[in-house]
Amino acid sequence: MTCLPVVPPALALRRWLGFGLYVMLCLSLGYALEKEVKSKVGEKVGLPCCHEIPSSESLHNYRVYWQKNTTEVVLAYAEGKMISKHERYENRTQMDSRNLTLWISAVEILDNGSYQCVVQHLKSSQNPVVVCDERVTFTVIADFSKPNITAEVSTNTCESTEMVVTCSSHGGFPKPKISGALNNKSVVWNASCVSESSLSPYNVTGKLLLNMTKDVSITCSIEYNDFAKSTTLLLRKTNYCVVPTVPPSYNVITASSIIIIIFFLAITLLARYLPRHVCSHCCKPQDSVEEGVKECTKLPLSSKGTSKTSSL
Repeated sequence: MTCLPVVPPALALRRWLGFGLYVMLCLSLGYALEKEVKSKVGEKVGLPCCHEIPSSESLHNYRVYWQKNTTEVVLAYAEGKMISKHERYENRTQMDSRNLTLWISAVEILDNGSYQCVVQHLKSSQNPVVVCDERVTFTVIADFSKPNITAEVSTNTCESTEMVVTCSSHGGFPKPKISGALNNKSVVWNASCVSESSLSPYNVTGKLLLNMTKDVSITCSIEYNDFAKSTTLLLRKTNYCVVPTVPPSYNVITASSIIIIIFFLAITLLARYLPRHVCSHCCKPQDSVEEGVKECTKLPLSSKGTSKTSSL
């Protein structure tokens, strides 16, 4: 029976820590090798490779494979000659014969993805040796249209106005985020993104329900891969306020009716008694005139009598 040496716990811990650091170093180196390139639709872009052919050699000493998503060969060279090229990249791609950069012109959304450059060195006495194998993440960007903000009044009162605000944009890539601000305070939109596929342009729409008591300024922003487009709109509260007419109370109606009745009674009484009073004043001068006439007619008779008496 043999006895195995017992490893001290401290030594075992150091071994595990060393192994963990080694794994982390390998992972970090692997991630460091993967590069990222961004370009907009329609532009020309170069995807760098991991090897540059020295001046003492030429492309005839190498095999170079550019492939996408590890399944789609973009183009391939062997001994200085092109041996394969994908039909979708026809007349749109070329490779630099020295630094092996893959150039893509008239970039399309479908070009978005992970690319891999594999370089093998050809030696006459040995099998091909892999010189480098590196991935490049290519992100294609398509600009979204300027956001369009519309507002529709759903409820309107004297105190507040309820509006449904809609912000929309279309034709962009990749999938965006929609954000906004109401009087410089952040708001959350109820957003939805629509696309035919993962490599198709997106249309985005956001809705917001506002209960306004005053005029407000609203901003809608479409953010996509370090780019953004925004629009600001001033929303005014509509002054739609109808004051209801309050019917007069019962007491007011009763008092008004009494006043009107008294007024008509007064008019009626004046119409009946005023003419009599006026006629009584008109008749007195006529009687005095008649009496004056009578007195005048009596005076001559008395004068005649006196004259007769005097003559006698």
